[in-house]
Amino acid sequence: MKFGNKNRRKAGGQIRIISGQWRGRKLPVLDHEGLRPTTDRNKETLFNWLAPYLADSRCLDGFAGSGSLGLEALSRHAAQVVFVEKHKAAAMQIQKNCQTLKLSPEQAQVRQTDLLSYLQGKEQPFDLVFLDPPFERNLLPTAIEALDQHQWLSPEALIYVESEQDLNLDWPEHWQLLKQKQAGQVVYRLFQRQVEP
Repeated sequence: MKFGNKNRRKAGGQIRIISGQWRGRKLPVLDHEGLRPTTDRNKETLFNWLAPYLADSRCLDGFAGSGSLGLEALSRHAAQVVFVEKHKAAAMQIQKNCQTLKLSPEQAQVRQTDLLSYLQGKEQPFDLVFLDPPFERNLLPTAIEALDQHQWLSPEALIYVESEQDLNLDWPEHWQLLKQKQAGQVVYRLFQRQVEP
């Protein structure tokens, strides 16, 4: 998700899929104060990290915002993405973009709800989770706890976390940090859940 900090730039009105079957495709996004889709440069770095893992994976785009990360994953042949977005207009725009790309309900599902409420339920575990919450609202600790407690993660799931630089958080001991990068005041981390003995 990309809402929550008025000092961040507004969305430019569109996102661009940078690789895969819809490479170069531009899609409209909600023009809303505080909406900050991941930049193309950082998205390219992230998906280079994820390249060996994406095909046929089941993904959760939590705090989905523009849906940019989930749509990029689908372009690169993820099997399914569940987009969870609380903001009604943003969720509706993700749904429209999924229809534009002719995605079936088996490939893309948009849930207009709060991520923490969604994680209280139970569905099939995810292979890849994107967590990009609004900054300065302390949403990550609860989301991470819910992912673990409610068994939302497959045994070797990947978890991507985008957060403010000064975030002080104790990461789960069984999450191995694979990659980390900082761009300005934003830190990008990729973890992998370790199989418990």
